[in-house]
Amino acid sequence: MRIHVGRGVLLVLLLTAAGLLAAGCGNSGDKTDSNRDQVPRVKVSIETVRPAPMRDVLVLPGSTEAFRDVLLAADWGGRVEWVCGCEGRRVKKGRMIAKIDVAVLKAMLDRARAAFKLADEAAKRRQALRRKKVIPQEDLDRAITERLVAQGNLAEARVRYQQSFVRAPIDAVVNRVHVEVGEFVDRGQPVAELVNPDPIRVVVSVPEMDVRYIKVGDRALVTIDAYPGRKIIGAVDLVSYKADPATKTFAVRVVIANSDLAIRPGMIARVYFQRRLIPDALSVPLHAIVDKGGDRLVFVVVDGVVHARAIKIGVIQQDRVQITRGLKPGDQLIVVGQHEVEEGMRVSVQ
Repeated sequence: MRIHVGRGVLLVLLLTAAGLLAAGCGNSGDKTDSNRDQVPRVKVSIETVRPAPMRDVLVLPGSTEAFRDVLLAADWGGRVEWVCGCEGRRVKKGRMIAKIDVAVLKAMLDRARAAFKLADEAAKRRQALRRKKVIPQEDLDRAITERLVAQGNLAEARVRYQQSFVRAPIDAVVNRVHVEVGEFVDRGQPVAELVNPDPIRVVVSVPEMDVRYIKVGDRALVTIDAYPGRKIIGAVDLVSYKADPATKTFAVRVVIANSDLAIRPGMIARVYFQRRLIPDALSVPLHAIVDKGGDRLVFVVVDGVVHARAIKIGVIQQDRVQITRGLKPGDQLIVVGQHEVEEGMRVSVQ
């Protein structure tokens, strides 16, 4: 069966279909625009750049050494008769460390003592005789002179005999005793090593470009690798005037307290010297800097849009770095999310 459609009806159907198609196309465009607006923005955190004081600190490694390090030697040769059991212990000045048996010195002391006693008695007798005018003045003067000579010989013999007792010349720690009982020692042979570790010195080598900032009396912060977290304030007591010819550095010593003797000579230390104070430095966190093909960049936000800034850095203090070019006070610096943004990108600030 055939159905006949008039031209008017056909025209109406075609116009209706065109309208529906146009409506469908229009709705698709609106949806695309809506999706574009709904693209999620990168979330970032910012920090306002403000001037603040910043210290230019020089950190150098060094090693500790005893304030005094004494190597005791034998003044006279002889056999070791006695040695103290004080190795590794703290001793007072004058404490006997070892005794050397020098029989000849003891004999000399006894002879000098007897000679002085005889001369003293003779001088006293002549004084009595002179008062009675029995002898001339010359005899008395001779007797007094002989007594003075005998007295000097006795004093010398006592000093020599006392030198057989090896004693600590300072308050110190006996680091090592080099001799044993019964051993024969020669004159000048090492007997014991003493160190005075309180206070203790820290020695560092300072480059020639930095030594001009350091002066005797300056305070410095010292840390010891063996005691993390322990911070000690010391004072500079030596700035070498002549550089080491091999390293071209200058020796600098810093003295620190060590009353508990916890810090031992030879430990590794780090010394913090303040070279200068920058009162109005612009600084940023180190992690805020992004390396792009060898260029150092930071990103700032202006009206929700990201802008890249090429920077030049200066002083580094702990986790912050001075920016000498590329930023100005009031800039909104991206400190979280900086690795996910690019120039011109719109972001959401948390």
